[in-house]
Amino acid sequence: PVPATAVTQDSLLNVCMDAKHHKTEPGPEGQLYGQCVLWKDNACCTANTSLEAHQDQSYLYNFNWDHCGAMPEKCKRHFIQDTCLYECSPNLGPWIDQADNSWRKERIRDVPLCREDCDQWWEDCQDAVTCKVNWHKGWNWTTGTNHCPRGAMCQKFKFVFPTAAALCEQIWSGSYRYTSHHRGSGRCIQMWFDPTQGNPNVAVAQYYA
Repeated sequence: PVPATAVTQDSLLNVCMDAKHHKTEPGPEGQLYGQCVLWKDNACCTANTSLEAHQDQSYLYNFNWDHCGAMPEKCKRHFIQDTCLYECSPNLGPWIDQADNSWRKERIRDVPLCREDCDQWWEDCQDAVTCKVNWHKGWNWTTGTNHCPRGAMCQKFKFVFPTAAALCEQIWSGSYRYTSHHRGSGRCIQMWFDPTQGNPNVAVAQYYA
């Protein structure tokens, strides 16, 4: 018989979380859109989900990036990439956790993000504006999209998130963990990579599984 550890390890590799838009099994998607194209060889997202990941207030979550005024494009591309990673990556198994939401059974927690991915996100978003530290909860949704709760002040990211680690770890309530590991180290998940070199996150999931 196969040792039990091997079974659990395999169940953490090449897997899609049980959430709102994910496929049940990862597989090739020829038509992934825009920034999500990195995952076309093996994806948990459909082409349609990848397209929606690029829309403001897309039907995915009706989430409004521009809740405190227009988010600059150089910042928004990181949020699009974050969405692509979340929706498309089949390599997040070791960090899938039970979620207590009506809209998803599972979420990710403490995904070790490569330092450069987090630093660059923070750099490019310093002058974007928001009114909340944790974007998962506490919004006013009465209009069907998120608005700042009463009394919440809009401020630049650099005041809301004083460090890159604060941004990556707090904005999605602990979905990511800031690490000192570098891209290509095999010890951290990359939001951005060169798909012609293959997907570096496969080895990272194996390492942590």
